[in-house]
Amino acid sequence: MTDAKLIDGTVFSGKLRETIASRVAEMKGKHRITPGLAVVLVGEDPASQVYVRTKGKRTVETGMNSFEHKLPADTPEDSLLLLIDSLNKDPAVHGILVQLPVPKHIDTQKVIEAIDPAKDVDGFHPVNVGRLAAGMDALVPCTPLGSLLLLKDNLGKLGGLDAVVIGRSNIVGKPMAQLLIRESCTVTIAHSQTRDLPSVVRRADIVIAAVGRPEMIKGDWIKPGATVIDVGINRIDLPDGKTRLVGDVDFASAVKVAGAITPVPGGVGPMTIACLLRNTLVACARQHNLPEVEF
Repeated sequence: MTDAKLIDGTVFSGKLRETIASRVAEMKGKHRITPGLAVVLVGEDPASQVYVRTKGKRTVETGMNSFEHKLPADTPEDSLLLLIDSLNKDPAVHGILVQLPVPKHIDTQKVIEAIDPAKDVDGFHPVNVGRLAAGMDALVPCTPLGSLLLLKDNLGKLGGLDAVVIGRSNIVGKPMAQLLIRESCTVTIAHSQTRDLPSVVRRADIVIAAVGRPEMIKGDWIKPGATVIDVGINRIDLPDGKTRLVGDVDFASAVKVAGAITPVPGGVGPMTIACLLRNTLVACARQHNLPEVEF
């Protein structure tokens, strides 16, 4: 049996960003409106700093306005909430993202709920969560949305397929399940306490791994020919003292069984920022009562 097809998120996300840039240019030309994304970073977490820098770069590359707000780690919660309120009221800002995690003295949920749902390009606000669950138009969390786009590009119509989502977080697992239900999949949400997890995974045509445990899902858990989307990003130590990024799936064994699989890195990761830009463009169009953006 040949190895699985690799689902290249880097290539797909690049094409998506090109499409977004084209739609942004149309919006600027026809309506004299430039979508704007505000990113707020509290503290100096190195990984978050890199991520925010990349978001800003990609935002500008697509022709949008980028507004970065970097605050010290000891910023009071009230000060952060005041900043969010000002961004909610700023007509030049169409999307707001507060980089998580925030320092421990700040209530994460309070921050999420302070963002105007119409500008909540992370898709974490309870209003957007509820609208997604109800099958209504909503701003959808970026990583699940990116995963869905990769699935549809690889498989076409998903209706009737058996999907297992491993992980039940508010950021990935739950919204991923809702998106798959909307595509008429038969969906199971599994997790670390699922009884006989390997047999549950083994019946799936689609496996979404988002449990946060390095290389937990083994190749013999995978149904032959299944499509595997590995959301996990874990840094592990190697014997020589170096480190390596791996997913939640044991890639070396799974690639021998699956029909298609995302690598780590280079799979779902690049899709997250591309979908953030997509959400910003969609949010901008809705705020100005423009026709829905087509992708």
